[in-house]
Amino acid sequence: MVEFQVIHPQLQLLLMPEKRILVIDDEINLCTVIQACLENLGGWETLTALSGKEGLAIAQTQQLDAILLDVMMPDMDGLTLFEKLQNDSTTQAIPVILFTAKVQSTDIAQFAKLGVAGVIAKPFDPLTLAEQVASMLGW
Repeated sequence: MVEFQVIHPQLQLLLMPEKRILVIDDEINLCTVIQACLENLGGWETLTALSGKEGLAIAQTQQLDAILLDVMMPDMDGLTLFEKLQNDSTTQAIPVILFTAKVQSTDIAQFAKLGVAGVIAKPFDPLTLAEQVASMLGW
């Protein structure tokens, strides 16, 4: 008889194949926290960009499995950047998850209509962030 072992969800994340994720957020401390969570709990390579312009350049030149994108940024907001990503044949297939402090149902409905892979509300729980991302992306 074959025995099946139940693996704790966080340990299971460590067994996932490596993915490469780009985090785009103008808050450097938040980028550092997100990067640590995704690398240490998800086992994923995580790149960071502190502006929409920098994020777009990285997305156009790197092989990415997903982008985590802040909605509110000073130089180019996340929705404008999302539109640019969707209009570029080299980036349009990359799934995007939005980070936002705007969690009203009307905002979330608007984001869903855009075709994003998901929305994560700020503040978020760092210990479950990798699980949330994996769930939204079907990993």
